[in-house]
Amino acid sequence: MTADLALIWPELILTIGGLVTLLLGTFGGDRRVGLYQLASLLTLAAGAAAVVALFGTQASVFSGTLAVDDFGGFAKLIIYAASFVCIAIAPRYFGEGMRAEYSALIVFATLGMGIMAASRDLMTLYIGLELNSLGSYVLASFMRGDDRSSEAGLKYFVLGALASGFLLFGISLLYGFSGTTDFAGIARAMGGGINIGLLFGIVFVIAGLAFKISAVPFHMWTPDVYEGAPTPVTTLFASAPKVAAMALLVRVVIDAMGSAGPALAAWQQIIIFLSLASIILGAVGAIGQKNIKRLLAYSSINNVGFMLIGLAAGTQQGVEAVLTYLLVYVVTTIGAFLFVMQLRDADGRMVESIPAYAGLSKRQPGLAAAMAVFLFSLAAIPPLFGFWPKYLVFEAAVNAGLVPLAVAGVVVSVIGAFYYIAIVKTMFFDDEADAVIRNDGSRIEGAVIGVSALWLSVIGYLFIPMLAVAAAGAASVLF
Repeated sequence: MTADLALIWPELILTIGGLVTLLLGTFGGDRRVGLYQLASLLTLAAGAAAVVALFGTQASVFSGTLAVDDFGGFAKLIIYAASFVCIAIAPRYFGEGMRAEYSALIVFATLGMGIMAASRDLMTLYIGLELNSLGSYVLASFMRGDDRSSEAGLKYFVLGALASGFLLFGISLLYGFSGTTDFAGIARAMGGGINIGLLFGIVFVIAGLAFKISAVPFHMWTPDVYEGAPTPVTTLFASAPKVAAMALLVRVVIDAMGSAGPALAAWQQIIIFLSLASIILGAVGAIGQKNIKRLLAYSSINNVGFMLIGLAAGTQQGVEAVLTYLLVYVVTTIGAFLFVMQLRDADGRMVESIPAYAGLSKRQPGLAAAMAVFLFSLAAIPPLFGFWPKYLVFEAAVNAGLVPLAVAGVVVSVIGAFYYIAIVKTMFFDDEADAVIRNDGSRIEGAVIGVSALWLSVIGYLFIPMLAVAAAGAASVLF
């Protein structure tokens, strides 16, 4: 037990830090929000340092239910960094409505995400997922006086409970027909052949996890929750949980179902369907959107579809592509949502209407240029760095013999580029809108936007060797 505890320092740090933040808030009230924010930020920074210290370790703890390896470490670093940003940007957004539990909820949700990324057993899988989900439901409805926020929280909770039911049913089937909850044991059971019980278990488990990554047809909650939730919370939903759920899905299909043998054809067909449905609906659904947060919701659905192309390959190259895609996607998405947070109208309300951005380049040229970089990167238009991970997933699919899937992805990418370019056209070429838009951002937020945009430019290509080594080391653990 002592040896196991020595290998889960990141989780222990987040647990202790979350409890300390909660206790500080309980006894100090909401008057010292800065102190609670600092405690949570230090907790995440210390957790990230512990993850880095464990790189190169390959072990299982608590009877093999949790993995301590570079794959989980890679995902955790992205998760912790995204959560750090979402806590740092919150006080200015909420103002006097900022409360101590916001930071504690994100820390505990991040703890759940880390457990998801490290799970090697169906029990820890569910514990991590629910720990993340319970905090997320509360965060979505954090602004109690806002009807949109309350509606977002309720929708997320109801549909999330339904998805949990799917997942639990799938878990019960896998356990019942394999006799174990351990991923390695399930893989051995599937190696002997797939029966109808195992097949239905695969379908329901993947369906439950598809909800968390907003894959079609389990995406219905995403546009409404993204629009209604407070923007720092939406930023969190669009980044950290996506990484955790995608890492968990990769671990489940590769570790528990296998990258070869009878189970491969079963889960590969499901992933291909989810991928095609997501990239098509995400691209088409975004075209008519007038609210920037809803558009970014459909963009996230579309990008998840491209990540699934890499996973469908079922190879180490495909997993490397997925990990690279996750990192670039998170940086781009956080930058795009920070752009949304900068702009306010004359009454101090956040400007979310895309037509209101008309002529923005004339009033806020720096912000408009940064947003153009984020949008072109999401569209994978070279030479911006967003092109690179999309190229990697297509290459992995072609090398795995999934040429029609790669071709479909390229075709839909062209369609999807339309709505990104339309926003750039609105900002740079349309006449100025009547609405008065002012930049209400802080220097810290401006710096994050600037650094993100700079990294997503051609400068990002300088990091390819380093990123390739890290992704290869993480992916090799599963093979």
